[in-house]
Amino acid sequence: MRNLAHFDWPFFTEFHRRFASDLARWADREVDLHIDRADVDRSCRALVRALGDAGWLKAVVPAAFGGLSDGLDVRTLCSAREILAFNDSLADFAFAMQGLGTGSISLFGSDRLKSKYLPPVRDGRHVAAFALSEPEAGSDVGALATTATADGPGFVRLDGLKTWISNGGIADHYVVFARAGDSAGTKGLSAFVVDADARGLSIASRIEVIAPHPLASLRFDGCRVPTTNRLGAPGDGFKVAMATLDIFRSTVAAAALGLARRALDEALNRAATRRMFGAPLGDLQMTQAALADSAIEIDAAALLVYRAAWTKDSGAARITREASVAKAFATEMAQRAIDRAVQIFGGNGVRRGVKVEALYREIRALRIYEGPTEVQRVVIARDLLKSHEPHSAFDRTRQLERA
Repeated sequence: MRNLAHFDWPFFTEFHRRFASDLARWADREVDLHIDRADVDRSCRALVRALGDAGWLKAVVPAAFGGLSDGLDVRTLCSAREILAFNDSLADFAFAMQGLGTGSISLFGSDRLKSKYLPPVRDGRHVAAFALSEPEAGSDVGALATTATADGPGFVRLDGLKTWISNGGIADHYVVFARAGDSAGTKGLSAFVVDADARGLSIASRIEVIAPHPLASLRFDGCRVPTTNRLGAPGDGFKVAMATLDIFRSTVAAAALGLARRALDEALNRAATRRMFGAPLGDLQMTQAALADSAIEIDAAALLVYRAAWTKDSGAARITREASVAKAFATEMAQRAIDRAVQIFGGNGVRRGVKVEALYREIRALRIYEGPTEVQRVVIARDLLKSHEPHSAFDRTRQLERA
């Protein structure tokens, strides 16, 4: 990553600055060595192992299990995703899923589960995954249909279908959410850690998308899981999911920020080196305006991303609104910044093998997963309305007079 100046902001400590600088140097040197576009599964496994060997995956587990901080430091997670996304989105994906696939274990797992699953993920020896979405239940978690029914002393039986599961087909374990009672909606949901080789768990299909990464549908057909693999108490599934997403939603915004920064870097280089009408493309005021607009929006997004991360790290129980604001703005901003970069590249901007063309494909999913922009707007509006105190026009006039 070519510019780390924003890590001098007061949001960050000396630890965060050193982490960002060291990771940026490592990513520039190492990431490309582990990527083979013809074999995305192998590339992701190789990236996970490389990230683990270099110690970067210590950021996704608590200090008690070999991590970098007592809890999950969101500023560290966000800075890692921003830097890795700037370098290559597949590297960001590999890091992010190790975090998302173990975040629920770090937050709600028993000591036994933490001891079993966190160290191999930290070391890059196991690949993690988070299995929440279903064919008829994405953002609407209350519509989950996968069931967890008692199956003898100390066991539950999972039946159902999960889809859009990142790392599906290559993961060593999945955090799976299922309906464990008769309660409707989000009540009665529970979360379980399920080993990938568990009997009754199979890969129903692999899913191909415009920016390739491991993605699959999972089928649970009488998959027997010990109740000791449950995260939290019975019926805590919705709480587990929301607390996990509350942390990692901010990191999606950080990944979008990294993609936008790379787009601006590519656009600046193109504007400085491409000549048009006898002068650099960057001399044209329309080009300058596009570059300036991207720079302004990137700064705004960075402030929102790291406000959310700093707020969580400062002890806030939940940052639902802050995380939703950051994700909604950063992902939409990145789409605009990348689109401007493609336009500055002209015909080459849509040519395979050119970085901005890859960025154009990679950003699109970030506006959807972990809650599309439209859902983030609903979340933000509901929070605004919940905290709003109605007042009359007369009350407002009196307040202004007193002021």
